[in-house]
Amino acid sequence: MSCFSDFPMPEDFPNFLHHSKLLEYFRIFARKFDLLKYIQFQTTVLSVKKHPDFSSSGQWEVVTECNSKKQSAVFDAVMVCSGHHNLPHMPQESFPGIERFKGQYFHSHQYKHPGGLEEKRILVIGLGNSASDIAVELSKKAAQVFVSTRHGSWVMGRISEDGYPWDMVFHTRFRSMLRNVLPQMIRKWMMEQQMNQWFNHENYGLEPQNKYLMKEPVLNDDLPSRILYGAIKVKATVKELTETSAIFEDGTVEEKIDVIVFATGYTFSFPFLEDSLVKVEDKMVSLYKYMFPPHLEKSTLACIGLIQPLGSIFPTVELQARWATRVFKGLCTLPSERTMMVDIIQRNEKRIDLFGKSQSQTLQTNYIDYLDELASEIGAKPDILSLLLKDPKLAVKLYFGPCNSYQYRLTGPRPWQGAKSAILTQKQRILKPLKTRAVKASPDFPVSFLLKTLGFLAIVVAFVFSFSGSNLSA
Repeated sequence: MSCFSDFPMPEDFPNFLHHSKLLEYFRIFARKFDLLKYIQFQTTVLSVKKHPDFSSSGQWEVVTECNSKKQSAVFDAVMVCSGHHNLPHMPQESFPGIERFKGQYFHSHQYKHPGGLEEKRILVIGLGNSASDIAVELSKKAAQVFVSTRHGSWVMGRISEDGYPWDMVFHTRFRSMLRNVLPQMIRKWMMEQQMNQWFNHENYGLEPQNKYLMKEPVLNDDLPSRILYGAIKVKATVKELTETSAIFEDGTVEEKIDVIVFATGYTFSFPFLEDSLVKVEDKMVSLYKYMFPPHLEKSTLACIGLIQPLGSIFPTVELQARWATRVFKGLCTLPSERTMMVDIIQRNEKRIDLFGKSQSQTLQTNYIDYLDELASEIGAKPDILSLLLKDPKLAVKLYFGPCNSYQYRLTGPRPWQGAKSAILTQKQRILKPLKTRAVKASPDFPVSFLLKTLGFLAIVVAFVFSFSGSNLSA
């Protein structure tokens, strides 16, 4: 679900990758397409400014530094791909008493491994993916781990129906359609039922404060079990810190805290750009479809990856890049500045309705809707109704199966001949790395199914007889 649209992961790679495996995939991809010669490593971008004749050329002056040597070059277009995880956000002003705390404290960005934190009493502030991963890992070494959360969060396991990865089941066009067309109350009720299917979040102190917002869930297979073990204790918001203890808003106190990990997220900025180009205010930027500054005379600057989709980031940024390059080349045109501003305002209102006003949700967007929107801009969105007549098997797979990146190489610019095969064989490739032990295949008509069917029929017969018997006696 995270691979590039014309380059499936190697078959022996696991479904959820260690970071070293992801790096290996990028290296294989770069070698395959001979990309390394275009990349300047160990180079810092100092400034990106409009060329003096920008209004006619759309060009940019870019100043870089490598090995203490500055260089200036002119480029026809610029894509800013530094993302939104580049500046650790550590709001110490929100934690009175932090200045007198005698223990160790640091941002989760600095955490690498639990070494040196054995047998400590540790407080993790936050309940995102990083906070949960760190808390779980530390709980196996520390004396006690506490997790402080302001709003709570839904927690999902990576394993979903029949043992398949969660996003293969969750991210289908059919389910996306249901989420879009069902009344809000029904949609919210279904989401709560789905999230509580694994375990009751209220019982674990994890239930979100506003449980009906479509906030990104935490993906962690171990967090609930570590809470059951007592190795992790979920706490309310920190009200105040003393030299050795944490006082929480519910009045409880935890003494002898040795270490505090601030998993309080990130912010972003673009110090190499002029404020007038991409201005950041309250973790928000005004960009058309999260990409283009609307006020430029020439559309030759695009932000890539400044977004937080509910699915994988890699297919998302690939489609962003495919659209941006076609805009740069003049093959696609952007609407007027006024139209773009109206879209930015309406999109933000819709985002607040779905995801809330929290600063951590300012870049959140629905996954498949946004992918299709980008694909439509370049003519790469699959026409499922048309395919239903030509290739019904493929059409059904596109609609009810996982929405993968290959779908956007069936048509449009630079289609990939292997796209159809990659779509139809995704299930086999998901299972391939799991089948490391030969197991005799089960019969197509399992005995368990037969027993369940017979049992159901027996219940129906018994019900009919009991109903007819009651009528006779009457």
